[in-house]
Order: sequence, then C-alpha cells, then structure tokens
Amino acid sequence: MSTSLRPTTGARPVAIDRFEGRPIRCGVVGVGRMGQHHARVYANMAGCQLVGVVDANPARRAEIAAKFKTRGFETPQDLVAAGVDAVSIAVPTVHHEDSARPLLEAGVACLIEKPLAKDVASATAIKSLAEKTGACLMVGHIERFNPVMRAMRKATASGAPVVPRFMEVSRVSPMTFRSVDVGVVMDMMIHDIDVVLMLMGGQEPDEVEAAGVGVITDHEDLCNARLTFRRPRSTGGKTCVVNITCSRLALKTERVTRITGENAYIKIDYAAKQGIIIRRLANEIQMAEVREQIRQGADLTSLKWHELVNIEPLEVDDSEPIVAEIDAFLGAVRSGERPPIDAEAGFANVRTAQRIADAIARGMS
Repeated sequence: MSTSLRPTTGARPVAIDRFEGRPIRCGVVGVGRMGQHHARVYANMAGCQLVGVVDANPARRAEIAAKFKTRGFETPQDLVAAGVDAVSIAVPTVHHEDSARPLLEAGVACLIEKPLAKDVASATAIKSLAEKTGACLMVGHIERFNPVMRAMRKATASGAPVVPRFMEVSRVSPMTFRSVDVGVVMDMMIHDIDVVLMLMGGQEPDEVEAAGVGVITDHEDLCNARLTFRRPRSTGGKTCVVNITCSRLALKTERVTRITGENAYIKIDYAAKQGIIIRRLANEIQMAEVREQIRQGADLTSLKWHELVNIEPLEVDDSEPIVAEIDAFLGAVRSGERPPIDAEAGFANVRTAQRIADAIARGMS
C-alpha cells in the first residue's frame, strides 16, 4: 500500500439536504483582513444568508455590516440568539477557543481560520467540544483550495500513484506586522504543514528537527524544519523527508513546493498560480536509453537535461480559493458529512507545529 497524491477536497454533491432547501443562516466573528472576505462570500453565495457579523471594534463591525447589508453584533452569543446555522471565526488565533466555545455549545457549525488554535491544549479543547456537541467543525487551511492545488489533484487523478519521497517547501515574505501574536510556524508554516500531512495521508511525522530565530517579535520570525516520515512495513516501508523553510523577514515573496516522488516530480508555485509535473513513465524510454549510454561510457556532456523530459504544465483555473473553501464548508453543513479539513486534521497540524516550536526551543537552550 502506498500514499498517492490523490486527496479529495471541496464540497461533494449533496445527497441529503438537512435544511430542506432553505438558506443556511451564516455569520462571521472577526471582520478584519480575512473575515471581511468571509462576510462578502456569505453575502453573495447562493443558498446562504448573512445574518450578521461580530467584531470587537464597533466602527469596523458597523462598516462591514452596512457594506454587506446585514447586522453588527458585539458577541458570538448574539449570533446564536439571532439563529445562525454556520459561522466563520476569523479573530486572532489566541481568541479562537473563546470565540468558538459558545457557538459549538449551541451546535452551530464553525469554520475556524487556520490554525485551529494557539497550542495543543486549546486545540484539544475545541476538538473535544465539537465531538461532544456533534457540531460541524472545519479549519480554514485555504491553500488546499488554491487553484494550483486543485490542478495538481486533477493531474495526478489517473496513472501511477505519486509516492512522495522528498519534499522541499519555501514560504517567505516581507514582514507585514499581522499575526505577530504567534510565531512564523503558526502564522505561515502551518499552511505547509497542512498540505504535507494531507499528502502523507494524515500521518504525522515520526521525527522533527528545527531551528528558528526571533528578530522583530518575541517569537520565531524564521524557521527551517525537517520532518521525517518513516512508514511501517505495512505501507511498503517507504521513508519521506520534508524540508520546510518559512520566513517573514524576506525581501520578496515566494511560496513554492517541490515534490519528488517515485513516479513523478511536481513543482507548485502558489503565488504565481502555476506548476509543472514530470512523469516517470512518460519519460521511461528516454531514461532507459541514457542509462544504457552511460553504461557504455558514452560522452553525454552535450545532452540538455530539460530536453530529455516531458514537462507538463498544470492546468490552473482562476477561481477564488475562499469561495471554494466556504462552498466546501457549507456543503458539509448542509449534508451532515465530514468536512474536508476536519477537527482531527486541524489538531494534527497544531500538534506538528507545536513539535516544531519545541524543537526550536531545545536548539536555543
């Protein structure tokens, strides 16, 4: 058995409509940089109704409420009283648990912006509460809905499975002075942790090594992590090593993932929304010829490597990731099915991030 790059993400066709055709009543807690986009999507998406928004800043909640023709509320409890069915939580990470608790206790479905929580203890509390109440809980790891990720899944949906053996990830950008309540691991690297764990079938790494440095904030502002996945014999005993570098102190933005597998090489550029795939089977004849010439001692210095391989561009659409994310969330809410990024996945991401942070701390002691 092997892990292939064939995860499914997005709302499935709804077989059972728990709402019998009526609009899902939605709300947003925290309408800052990300939350305002959740409000916009709910206000314009068919099949849902934006009941209201919550923000600690009275002027901000009034502004967004007026912009999307809805009501402004002071607390999540006010949204519960207004009869919401589903809510996006886009407050700072340190406030996720306090914001989610009254909603989950009332059975309201929650889409919590990444990461699920500020630490493992808080993530455990949120996950346990959702399991206790049966409320739908999805974590907003939006990179899964990036058009280039959808293109990769489409490209790898047929043919030999791509068994990851090595991944190299770089996510760097200039300091924006947002999310400075957490370190770069929880702020930026959490995106890539989610994608890596998804590609590894949900398995968490067996070994974690990391180094990080804080320069501007009291947390790490840059980090390099090495994650080693040692597969049990039941999965073929395949090992995969992942190197992730994240920095919020760079002079330019780069968000690139390179995946080397047994049957293909894939490069994903999130920012440029483009990617390539080089399939082993598509190039096997050329490679066999080159290997034979090497065995015979031929001089191949004139060969150009890129001309020997078939490079396929990924077919990337221009759809908006947050629309796809919310559509998947509401599809799960309406059908009662498990959302694509559930509490278990969100918890695994936070636990892995905490292990990286702990490895940084050990290296600095």
